Amino acid sequence: QVHLVESGGGLVQPGGSLRLSCTASGIFFRIFDMGWYRQAPGKQRELVAAMTSGDSINYVDSVKGRFTISRDNAKNTVYLQMNSLNPDDTAVYYCNASPIYSSLDYWGQGTQVTVSS
Repeated sequence: QVHLVESGGGLVQPGGSLRLSCTASGIFFRIFDMGWYRQAPGKQRELVAAMTSGDSINYVDSVKGRFTISRDNAKNTVYLQMNSLNPDDTAVYYCNASPIYSSLDYWGQGTQVTVSS
C-alpha cells in the first residue's frame, strides 16, 4: 500500500522560510517522478515543483528563485525548501508521486502553509 506523508507546514511571516518533507512508503521510490502541488482557497490545484526520477526539475514561474525541490532516494523523501515566502504562497501543499511506467498518481494528505504577519 502506498503512503505519502507530508510534514513541515505551518505559519510563517512574510519573508520567512519553511522546508516541507514528503516521505513515501510502499513504492520503489527511485523510479517515481515526484512533485509538490498547492491549492489555495477558491483556486485550482497547481504544480509548484517537480523532480523526475532522472533528476530533471521544473518550477512554476511564481516560485523560481525562491523554492528548491530535492530528493533523497535513500530516505524515500522529497523536500521543498521555500524561501522568501509571501502571502500568495498560502495554500495546502500536496506531495505527488507518479511512477515512470504508468499514469498512476498517488497523493499525500496535504500540509497547510500560511504566510501572514
